[in-house]
Amino acid sequence: MSHIQTDCLIIGTGLAGCSVAYELSKHGYDILMITRAKQPEDSATLWAQGGIVFKNDLKDPEALGHDIFDAGGKIGNPKSIDILIREGPALVKKVLIDELQIAFDKNENGELELTEEAAHSLPRILHFGDATGEIIEKTFLNYLKEKPNITILTSHTAIDLLTLSHHSTNPADVYETSRCTGAYIYDHENHQIKTILAKETILATGGLGQLYLHTTNPKGSRGDGLAMAYRTGARIMNLEYIQFHPTALYQKSNDRFLISEAVRGEGAKILNSSGETFMKRYDPRAELAPRDIVSRALHDEMLKEGSTCMYLDISHKDGNWIRSRFPSIYSKCLSLGIDMTKEPIPVVPAAHYSCGGVYVDDRGNTTVKNLKAVGEVSCTGIHGGNRLASTSLLEDLVWGIRAGQDLGSKLSKKTYQMPNVLHWEAATEAVEKELLAQDWMTIKHTMWNYVGLIRTPKRLERAQRIL
Repeated sequence: MSHIQTDCLIIGTGLAGCSVAYELSKHGYDILMITRAKQPEDSATLWAQGGIVFKNDLKDPEALGHDIFDAGGKIGNPKSIDILIREGPALVKKVLIDELQIAFDKNENGELELTEEAAHSLPRILHFGDATGEIIEKTFLNYLKEKPNITILTSHTAIDLLTLSHHSTNPADVYETSRCTGAYIYDHENHQIKTILAKETILATGGLGQLYLHTTNPKGSRGDGLAMAYRTGARIMNLEYIQFHPTALYQKSNDRFLISEAVRGEGAKILNSSGETFMKRYDPRAELAPRDIVSRALHDEMLKEGSTCMYLDISHKDGNWIRSRFPSIYSKCLSLGIDMTKEPIPVVPAAHYSCGGVYVDDRGNTTVKNLKAVGEVSCTGIHGGNRLASTSLLEDLVWGIRAGQDLGSKLSKKTYQMPNVLHWEAATEAVEKELLAQDWMTIKHTMWNYVGLIRTPKRLERAQRIL
């Protein structure tokens, strides 16, 4: 088992992890980023279609804070929301627009084009067609790859976080304060476990949508980071607040391609199988109601009709405009025989975002020393019980930069805490893939049917018994 030492280990290569690396790279520290994917850009950020919250100077800037708080069921963390609205737009301008020079869409006057999405009171969202996350992710990674002090390892999966109490060969270390000193990492290509010792470890592992039968999340979103943090004893909170996106493309396979909220923001209507609109019956904001309301409305209508999906229709708009505004969605639908310029798109709700996670403070610190968390794996409290559209990328950027700034002045003073680590003992029993597949299907169906859009004490008790 090989040992590697680094100043900072970042587990995850999405926008949150990249933002930490960006800020830390200014200080010359050795930074090691790892991802389970074969390509570093393969993260949840890559699939973020709608955009990133910016600002609308024509209105009260406090309106954004009100929208976030209201969409979250009025249970969000006011302090964190205030940080986001005060620092977020300036960081978008400084980092993404000025330094990385990301070419967000502009209007005919050459000004940044702002769009509106559900539960926003006014247009304030920057976008790059319907592939905003992709352009941010790839541009950011290209920037980081040029930095000599940053190493990115692909096809490496984090197995467990190293802590003094669990992994030190010195029995007396069990009495020390809970502290993270790195992680065990599995190298897919060489089939070996590597021990990474780090002065600071950053969890940027994303969400947990793959625990559900229907999800918009990438394959790696299994809650790995959350589980590792839980095993260290880190505080976990608000996990009951799973956001379901109302419009995932319905197809025979279980793959659920996200149909961006921006489609509804641009005027799309939701129809039932009879071609009738129905959202006004559930909320006066209709298609622009918060995601949780729209998702439950679709779920209720599908139950009433006994149908497998609802329909999203933007075909009343000009076809050339649709193809220009939503090129990725248009191409995906067309590949499945659906021409969104002429017909509605079949859609269903799907698990989309974990509003809870590993508790962190305003600098990304968890309750375990030398362990930070940023992005969807963390819980800053911003989202409360339901995330406002296009705030996730902004949170990634703001808390990633804040975590990097916090470490910038401290990392040089830290030392490796655990020179002698327990040797990893590999299992000798062969894995039966069929049994593993069955276990996964049991988990996915249980979570979807009993811990999904509709929850009752009876359903939750049944889920607990099964799991």
